[in-house]
Amino acid sequence: MESNNVHYVQLGEDSSPKPERFQKVSVIPLVFLIFYEVSGGPFGVEDSVMAAGPLLALIGFLFFPFIWSIPEALITAEMGTMFPENGGYVVWVASALGPHWGFQQGWMKWLSGVIDNALYPVLFLDYLKSAIPALEGGFRRILAVLLLTTALTYMNYRGLTIVGRVAIVLGVFSLVPFALMGLIAIPKLKPWRWCMVDLKNVNWGLYLNTLFWNLNYWDSISTLVGEVEDPGKTLPRALFYALILVVFAYFFPLLIGTGSAPVHRELWSDGYFSVIAKLIGGVWLRTWIQGASAVSNMGMFIAEMSSDSFQLLGMAERGMLPEIFARRSQYGTPLVGILFSASGVILLSWLSFQEIVAAENFLYCFAMIMEFIAFVKLRMQYPEAIRPYKVPLGTVGAIFLCIPPTLLILVVLALASPKVMAISVIAVLIGFFIQPFMTYAEKRQWFRFSMSSDLPDILSASADPQHNES
Repeated sequence: MESNNVHYVQLGEDSSPKPERFQKVSVIPLVFLIFYEVSGGPFGVEDSVMAAGPLLALIGFLFFPFIWSIPEALITAEMGTMFPENGGYVVWVASALGPHWGFQQGWMKWLSGVIDNALYPVLFLDYLKSAIPALEGGFRRILAVLLLTTALTYMNYRGLTIVGRVAIVLGVFSLVPFALMGLIAIPKLKPWRWCMVDLKNVNWGLYLNTLFWNLNYWDSISTLVGEVEDPGKTLPRALFYALILVVFAYFFPLLIGTGSAPVHRELWSDGYFSVIAKLIGGVWLRTWIQGASAVSNMGMFIAEMSSDSFQLLGMAERGMLPEIFARRSQYGTPLVGILFSASGVILLSWLSFQEIVAAENFLYCFAMIMEFIAFVKLRMQYPEAIRPYKVPLGTVGAIFLCIPPTLLILVVLALASPKVMAISVIAVLIGFFIQPFMTYAEKRQWFRFSMSSDLPDILSASADPQHNES
């Protein structure tokens, strides 16, 4: 691993509570944390029908996972168990490409996550404004965003196990009404509607951005692997179960919605599932789905906040950020990372939905390219490193695994608007100034930087001939 020629001190025992004191996350809470990192339910997929019609929407959510979600989940399972510590993809890229690129990876993914999280309080209030018109705009709406962000941030502060339990409850509440809607809709289904397509009238940019936004972020859970119980077994299992849950949670509601109601593409926008629910089951089902849509945004917020804040903790444990980011609260949570991420959410909450999706997709694409490079390079450079889970492919297979998602990334980047492209490039370049500033700040002793003594030296162990791949 490349050295950055900086001398670090080890984090002292009294710098923050030891992570061993706190309960680890088990399989089921981890499944729902991944579910909310990636999906949160079918809310937001309606634009795929507006953009391309029922057939392409169904095909997209059935086959897109093979191009993107499965490769990303497999890479996350291997790399996350190879480096079972907080920081996730930052550690992977730093180990393969050096600490400079690791920091850039951390900056792009953290910013992408914060931009994503800025969306959820806004969407939550959008679902409530029909019942509470005062939330339509103005000072009351701004105050509501601040209060909601504060409340959900406090939940993250109280502990990851609490976040996991809340994610389970919210997930069940959000998915059950769609199962009921499917049962009630059976007599009303008209399968011929599923085949409706007009290739001359497809908004490919909106279509691909909708698929990409709803089926990415599988690697986000890697940033808190250090909080997972027996990650070598738990992480791959949780990713597998979550993949099935996410695909089913998208495909089944789309199948029911497009097959049971007349298809007017122009009406398929955010919140349209509640309209279909009323047609199928009445006001009670519409109300439940509206409530599920609202609380789903809460689940996605707390899951993303956990990932973002533990990423900053992991970067601080690797000496990439000041030591203060590595300190834990009495509940084992990264207090400074949580406050830092919440501040970013509040500052970015003024962006529109389309701008948020496009900007985060653009930043996410840049970061994912580095992850693919790191995955392949570590396979080639450290073939004997211990991997509790290994994708059952050789080096050539690992390269081919990355080709389809890389091609997709290039398409998404090419479809970005000039405005989004310019903003995203500027955001990327900012990272190239922040990292040298951190180095300079350390030399001037403006901040204290530390290297955690608890981190395993995975790559040096691979040089030991006694170790074999598992």
